[in-house]
Amino acid sequence: MQESILIDGQAAEAAWIRDRGFQFGDGLFETIAFRDGGPCLWEGHVDRLLDGCTRLGLVAPPVELLHAECMQLCAGLDRAVLKLYITAGDSERGYRRPDTVACRRILQRSNWPYLIDRPSWRVRICRQRVGENPALAGIKHLNRLEQVLARAECDDAATDEGVMLGQDGRVVSGTMSNLFAQFGGVLVTPRIDGAGIAGVVRRLIIELGRQHGWEVREDRVDPDKLRSADALFMTNSLVGIARVVSLDDTELDQTVPVHPAIDAARALSHVPGAAS
Repeated sequence: MQESILIDGQAAEAAWIRDRGFQFGDGLFETIAFRDGGPCLWEGHVDRLLDGCTRLGLVAPPVELLHAECMQLCAGLDRAVLKLYITAGDSERGYRRPDTVACRRILQRSNWPYLIDRPSWRVRICRQRVGENPALAGIKHLNRLEQVLARAECDDAATDEGVMLGQDGRVVSGTMSNLFAQFGGVLVTPRIDGAGIAGVVRRLIIELGRQHGWEVREDRVDPDKLRSADALFMTNSLVGIARVVSLDDTELDQTVPVHPAIDAARALSHVPGAAS
């Protein structure tokens, strides 16, 4: 019997419907800031992508090819967003991959979405929690329903981002960001060994702390501890670093001096070629 497809009730040809990324979320993605003629924090994105390919059993494309295609897609632009997908290619029904997996790479360019470079965010703690799976923690796999549901809790105009907790109630991350809490001269970010994403700006801040002897820790962070922080920051590849002005009903003192690792990372996060 020949395959038939209806989309919104209409007969259609849809080759993408056989892609395992669409069918099962079997793949990875990276969202990359393109600024001033090049991709930012490229090394961090590539390292995470290669780690994800290894863990999911996918064959990674040559890094030089990915870089060339990114540059081709964004040629002549000062600012853009690059979204890079690697999927396990096509298959028939069923979870089992084909004996020979032909991975697919997809690059998408879109407009730069932000009008300011130093945003301040109002944040709330979400009811939706993050699932625990150490085998997938850290990488940007295509299964993001938990983040979709949590993000829906932040749809009001007064909320910019949501904080997601793990199954045991500890702080893990934002819906689309990593989190740093400042306590005096110490900067703390939640561990991501069981859940969460190893963000490229997060990595930059941790590495800057090691290089300069600034105290930056990965540790367990509970919500009550979060509310007692001197300052909070949310990070991702596009925003860079956003300072939190409120957490639920708690207003944070914006006059507290910023930790030096935050200042240093802010200066580097959107500089093409900066080490990450």
